[in-house]
Amino acid sequence: MLDSAVIEVRAGNGGHGLVAFIREALLPRGGPGGGDGGHGGDVVLIADPEINTLTKFHWQPHFIAKNGGKGDGHHRNGPKGNTVEVTVPVGTEVWVWEDGEDKELIGDLSTPGQRMIVAEGGRGGWGNAHFVSATHQEPLLAEAGEDGEIRRVRLNLKLLADVGLVGMPNAGKSSILTAISAARPKVADYPFTTLEPVLGVVEYGPRAFVAVDIPGLIEGAHSGIGLGDEFLKHVQRTRVLVHVVDGSEDDVPGRIKAINDEIVKFDPEMAKKPQILAINKLDLDEVSVLIDEIKESLKTVDGLHSETFFVSAATYDGLEELKTAMFHLLQSSYEANPVVIPESVEEIPVLRPVVRKSTDVVVVEPEGQLRIVHQKAVRLARGSNLGLHEARLQFHRRLDQLKVTKALRDAGMEDGDTVLIGDWEFDWD
Repeated sequence: MLDSAVIEVRAGNGGHGLVAFIREALLPRGGPGGGDGGHGGDVVLIADPEINTLTKFHWQPHFIAKNGGKGDGHHRNGPKGNTVEVTVPVGTEVWVWEDGEDKELIGDLSTPGQRMIVAEGGRGGWGNAHFVSATHQEPLLAEAGEDGEIRRVRLNLKLLADVGLVGMPNAGKSSILTAISAARPKVADYPFTTLEPVLGVVEYGPRAFVAVDIPGLIEGAHSGIGLGDEFLKHVQRTRVLVHVVDGSEDDVPGRIKAINDEIVKFDPEMAKKPQILAINKLDLDEVSVLIDEIKESLKTVDGLHSETFFVSAATYDGLEELKTAMFHLLQSSYEANPVVIPESVEEIPVLRPVVRKSTDVVVVEPEGQLRIVHQKAVRLARGSNLGLHEARLQFHRRLDQLKVTKALRDAGMEDGDTVLIGDWEFDWD
């Protein structure tokens, strides 16, 4: 199972607005008619309950939405770019990925049908029809479309299960899951047989719940030792923990304490989850004859709040009682913390990550020149033909309205200085 993947998402750029005029015999005062550019397409993640791995992103790590179309004459707007919809498993976290590490959690798709706009398409640029005023009846300005967002994100899958089976390697978690569900994890007599989490549906009368077998943990797992924290994250979403211990091993209390310590170090909130203690391998003489001794030793475990069951995955002894305890503890958890399920997908809010855009207006280049970086001004420069004298005059007036001229003066600009904006360079006068 691939439960982590880095992908790149590119939203579509907005289409450019158009400078155009309506010149028709029957419309002598047609005026400017340049349409707006279409918005660029978004890249949207959708939580799909029928997908349970991130394997496909190993083969397709790039997702690119379409650009918006350019505006047309007669006030016709350009077409919107098509949105790219990407399905991910329910339980997928979305992290901003920079310099080889997670920077920020921007989304958690934990509800079937939930949508997240992971990269938003750029807005379409205004055509010249938007710039008509009482003093400018023939505007020569139009905006370029806004660039769509480009992000590298890491998808991190946390399995959604009700009950998590945790414990040291070879404690018998996989055997117990096999015995109580239809899951068929690999079972062998060597440590770390299970290399990835395995889900199983456990039937209890007419009801059912989902259990997950978490690969064996060892001391230091919270910091990545052994299979490490790669799989501890899957326990975070479970409501009930079943701590499986091999009763035939030495120092049962020490083994319980070692795993609980790792859980606390990884996430203290996980230690507060309801927990059941399952002492496995009751079919072995060294366990069955020492039940009273093991029970007495458990009294030395500080903070142990678990109900204890002696079971055998090999002979099924005690498993029905264990399954009953799982179900009732799970029911109590849901009653204490009910899940609010939306009646329809439309009721699920669409996640929109906060975009931190620059508020700079003017910056100083290394050579000392002033560059205008005000986004609206830059788009106006890119979308207009500033080679025309009248267009430049109108552009200067817009810079006054946008308070860019004031920012240039505050930055020390004087008449005759060179000013840069986009691909344009001109002497200020």
